[in-house]
Amino acid sequence: MTDMIYAPQRLPWRRRLPAQLALSAALCIKALPESRRMRARLALARRVRRLPPAEPGDVRELYQAVVACQPPWWRGQIDCKERALATVLATALTGRRCHLVLGARTLPAAFHAWVVASDGTQVGDEEAGGHDHPWTPVLTTP
Repeated sequence: MTDMIYAPQRLPWRRRLPAQLALSAALCIKALPESRRMRARLALARRVRRLPPAEPGDVRELYQAVVACQPPWWRGQIDCKERALATVLATALTGRRCHLVLGARTLPAAFHAWVVASDGTQVGDEEAGGHDHPWTPVLTTP
């Protein structure tokens, strides 16, 4: 069963604005046909590879901003793939980069997406029991 994620406290506009724009883009990708979604996510995440690396604290703040600003027009659930992609895009909108990671685990069998800062700090991997049953990275964008 998936754990619910509650929105953190209200963050400053310099974090909320890129998070809202990036989350809107990630949700537009979710509206694509299922056969094209993952390719579009990876293509967007790879576009930011030439930007300088982001600080782990900035990545965590942007992730919290993405979690906090679910748009009122979106009635569905926002999955980990959309949150992770939105964090990568929000970090890119601030002129920095982080890495999108797709992973899995065997017991209990599940898939997950999270973000890694340039120094290896993982953000968003603690969802769905990430500490009890660690995730194994399968694909990391450059």
